[in-house]
Amino acid sequence: MSSTPVYIICSPRPQVGKTLIARLLSEFLLLKNGDVVSFDINLKEPSLLDYLPRITETADVIDTYGKMQLMDRVIVNDGIGKVIDLGYHAFDEFFKMCDEIGLMKEALRRRVAPVILFVADTDRVSARAYDTLRRLIPPNALVVVDNEFVVRGELPPVMAHSRALRFGALPVFLKTYIDRLNFSFTGYLRQEKDSSTELHQWIRRNYTTFRDLELAMLLQRS
Repeated sequence: MSSTPVYIICSPRPQVGKTLIARLLSEFLLLKNGDVVSFDINLKEPSLLDYLPRITETADVIDTYGKMQLMDRVIVNDGIGKVIDLGYHAFDEFFKMCDEIGLMKEALRRRVAPVILFVADTDRVSARAYDTLRRLIPPNALVVVDNEFVVRGELPPVMAHSRALRFGALPVFLKTYIDRLNFSFTGYLRQEKDSSTELHQWIRRNYTTFRDLELAMLLQRS
């Protein structure tokens, strides 16, 4: 059996579009593979569970029991892609746990492929956090998410030469539209017959970005 991907979407900062990326990726994997399991580690609502309750489970890393439950569900080569929406409040504790248990080595042993998607911001907290991750995570498993709605320019120097996924900013009225709890990206693609609309093209472009990431990761593991 080939490796099972686990995408960990994270940032030490709130309101950088982390849950939006998790929604997009979860819906992409569901559309492509027919199945996905997502985990919501957040305090503030609305969160991933509110948007995608059918495929999302809540989790926490506050105590040992919560950590063990999460890892038991995630580090398993069952062929079903996993998405973790890691709240900023849990950032330090989660990666401290990953370091303590040797997550990357254990995942390799079990044929699981973690991919860390770090959602960029231009503040010092983000720069320091990313620099810390560079010492913990192999370069081929660490990806910067450049959300144009947040960064609005060049990435910070510490992230500038890393592998990056870029997501364009939507106009505010479309951002409000996709923020509705009942909105589905895949549902919109299926229902909107005009493929020239800005939102249609934005969703397709982002799905293509995830497809290209998957292919790149497969080539690295082959």
